[in-house]
Amino acid sequence: MADSITVLAPGLLTTLQDAGRYGYQASGFSPAGAMDYPAMRTANLLVGNSPDMPVLEMTLAGLSCEFNCDCVFAMTGARMDAKLNGRPCKRYRTQRAAEGDVLTVGSALLGCRGYLAIGGGFDVSPVMGSCATSLKFGLGGFDGKKLSAGDVLKLQTPGVPYRKRTAKVPWHLRKDRSYFGDIHIRCVLGPQEEAFTAEGLRTFLSAPYKVTPASDRMGIKLEGAQIEAKDGYDIISDGIAMGCVQVPASGMPIVMMADRQTTGGYTKIATVITPDLHHLAQLKPGDTVTFHAVSADEARKLYRAYIQKLRKEEYDFLRF
Repeated sequence: MADSITVLAPGLLTTLQDAGRYGYQASGFSPAGAMDYPAMRTANLLVGNSPDMPVLEMTLAGLSCEFNCDCVFAMTGARMDAKLNGRPCKRYRTQRAAEGDVLTVGSALLGCRGYLAIGGGFDVSPVMGSCATSLKFGLGGFDGKKLSAGDVLKLQTPGVPYRKRTAKVPWHLRKDRSYFGDIHIRCVLGPQEEAFTAEGLRTFLSAPYKVTPASDRMGIKLEGAQIEAKDGYDIISDGIAMGCVQVPASGMPIVMMADRQTTGGYTKIATVITPDLHHLAQLKPGDTVTFHAVSADEARKLYRAYIQKLRKEEYDFLRF
């Protein structure tokens, strides 16, 4: 029991995730990994970990756990009502826990997915180069499954020194945000945009779409105005990247996410740019989204700026 945490209540869906499992999609294995990659990185940096170490990803409702040793931890992502021994516990800052302390994380008040990192990291073995949990294949993470009450997660080196660190909460997850409309998501049209009518493309780029309860780590399923195709929605199966927007026969878009299949036979009207994927990851059922097209050149510029921002955050923490 030493150097570990014990899960008292697992929440709706709590899994161990890291940056993902890459290099095996040709064999049919999806990358998995954290849905909100920047939130995962920030949680690790707050506790002095390498940015891509595994963390706990909590969906819609958080877990309750007991610390079996002294350690430091941090929570990022969705605004969840968290308490340590009954006292409020803030996100985006380093926290201390003593042996026997109990952390209770409630439902998501804003956003969908929260992240918990512990200084020193979790003691789990990588599978095909990653510790990410793939529920579809039952591999990685904690025995390839979501956490259950009574699970004991071993820690690597929890006795890291406490250093007070804070990070800025992203605008779309701030308690005081005044923007309550839909989230605007940027995308590059294609690779099968020619399969849709001009009216279908206008619909996709103007109509608001609502997130349905059928959304999960595999894809964000949306409902709204039907997207019109020229000659049906089926194609010969080809590869699927994270952020691809598939349109099946219903005419309703589905944005493919971390646990997506590696190939698919539905037309793909667009692909969401990488810097906006974490916004999608934090949408809950009932939230709305609208899509806006950018050119491939603009997408590359936005991606370079996104990577520079991540590197600057890492540099700032290492310099501290």
